Amino acid sequence: MTVKDVIKILDAYAPLHYTEDFDNTGLLVGNSKATVTGILVTLDTLETVVDEAIQNNCNMIVSFHPIIFSGLKKLTGATYVERTVQKAIKNDIAIFAIHTALDNSWNGVNAMICKKLGLSNRRVLLPKKELIKKLTTYVPTESLNHVRTALFEAGAGTIGNYSQCSFTSEGIGSFQGEEGSAPTIGETGELRFEAETLLSVTFPKHIETSVISALFASHPYEEVAYETITLDNTHQHIGMGMIGELAAEISEEELLTKLKDTFKTGVIKHSAKHNKKVQKIAVLGGSGSFAISAAKAAGADVFVSADFKYHDFYQAEGTILLCDVGHYESEQYTKDLLVDVLTKKITNFAVVLSQTNTNPISYF
Repeated sequence: MTVKDVIKILDAYAPLHYTEDFDNTGLLVGNSKATVTGILVTLDTLETVVDEAIQNNCNMIVSFHPIIFSGLKKLTGATYVERTVQKAIKNDIAIFAIHTALDNSWNGVNAMICKKLGLSNRRVLLPKKELIKKLTTYVPTESLNHVRTALFEAGAGTIGNYSQCSFTSEGIGSFQGEEGSAPTIGETGELRFEAETLLSVTFPKHIETSVISALFASHPYEEVAYETITLDNTHQHIGMGMIGELAAEISEEELLTKLKDTFKTGVIKHSAKHNKKVQKIAVLGGSGSFAISAAKAAGADVFVSADFKYHDFYQAEGTILLCDVGHYESEQYTKDLLVDVLTKKITNFAVVLSQTNTNPISYF
């Protein structure tokens, strides 16, 4: 198995297509054609993590956070980033980062937080827009089932928790093959009127190439009439943060204790308590102050995230309990998730969970 093969597994789980614009995901160091001897999974890639990869005979590191956020202009070893990259290159170790692609995934970072807190009925807190496309094509009625099935197999026709969704409408299509054409039906120069079915399906933007390829491969006509448009609809399963519910209401003190135990944190910064029961919890791994208003609008009793600044806590305005559990702490279970994803697909070499604590923050 090559580095590229491993990337395909991860991209199928959390498509890099949904990486945030500010981010730097994908293969950051290494050759995609290199054969993998082992994978080390980490939250951050540091020099000590590269050392750990060497010790475990792992020539690929799958990291949540990217070690390179912006372009490197030099590699002199002057910074921890440069030294890490140098050591990886020297030892032929590839580094792949998945970061916000996994943040935006339905079964990603925030799903793990929901699982750890025992939240049910989860939904995306900030669903993404303009990620759903609609394909409309015109198919000879007798070929409808064949074409529709091919599109479904390519991944089209999924809406929320439903699959194989489509719409059809029957009509009459006309065409006339001009010089150089080779009509599947009729002859060149002949005006034809055929019973056709309008077929429309929706699909996530990142599989557009596969869907169009399936259309062309299955459609009987020499020239396929089709159109694709981007919908304004939000994607229910792609976006930042999640909101879910505890099995029963608990007190704010019980919730804070639960958070401290779950995230193994030395301290939780929080806004003023309201002396009320809580049940609906919004979560967002990593820096999440930008989603405070969304959590309030969703009716959350509590918003659990990290990196809140002083004035962010004022936004609670007596309506929500804001809890900052720490950046590393909120994302720590991401490593376990990635190991689980990879071990289910890879059996011919080791997938190792990093034991290096990369949290740059200590508590006194």
